[in-house]
Amino acid sequence: MEFINEAILHAAGQWWIYPILTLFCFIDGFVPILPSETLIVALGALSVTSGQPNMWWVMAAAAVGAIAGDNMAYLLGRHVGVERFRWMRKPKVQRALAWARYELDKRGAMLIFTARYIPVGRVAVNWIAGTTAYPRRRFVILDIFASITWVAYSAGIGIIAGNWVHEHPLLGVGIAIAFAIVLGIVIDHLLTWLHRWRDTKGAAAAASRAASLAADAKAGHTKTAHAKTGHTTHSAPAAPAPLAAPADVEA
Repeated sequence: MEFINEAILHAAGQWWIYPILTLFCFIDGFVPILPSETLIVALGALSVTSGQPNMWWVMAAAAVGAIAGDNMAYLLGRHVGVERFRWMRKPKVQRALAWARYELDKRGAMLIFTARYIPVGRVAVNWIAGTTAYPRRRFVILDIFASITWVAYSAGIGIIAGNWVHEHPLLGVGIAIAFAIVLGIVIDHLLTWLHRWRDTKGAAAAASRAASLAADAKAGHTKTAHAKTGHTTHSAPAAPAPLAAPADVEA
């Protein structure tokens, strides 16, 4: 165990850890192999327990890789489509792509931001954004903001976990990764619930507007019918009063 701790600490202090992190986040942006946040939280825990690596460099390297990977997914979605590769045709991936297409049509900005926190979801959303020709400039701006906040969130998890077990770097890494996975599942379910709640609320509002429009249309139709009746109906002339019957003449 001590040997593993020393090996991890030695690797964390090397210069090549930053380009590896950038490459890892870049590939994870368009091929869902392994959640890249696990490496960020692991390095965050190590930075607390050993002082290496430098977290500012970690966050910068991860942000550059994440932004580049997301934009690669966008470009591949625009030029390749969603059925070219075998892994795209898997049921899980197809469900994610269908969900992304449906949600992107309804709330693109919110979805691009929140999907960065869902490992498979971010690939699906960014790929579909390219397929549907979502405005590129808007996508880039939203993705930069989402990637920076995602990196800060992942690094924060690692730093918190590292402070819990300051004397055991390997244990800190394990706790950080487990905590990130659990929190990711919670966020995934929370975002799914939020999207469904917004759908339900939107459907109720649409139904209310439709009912109001139908009522207004019915009232307008009734008024029009009454107006037409008033213009075309004429009062009939009064019937003459009946003549009184002659009185009987006495004989």
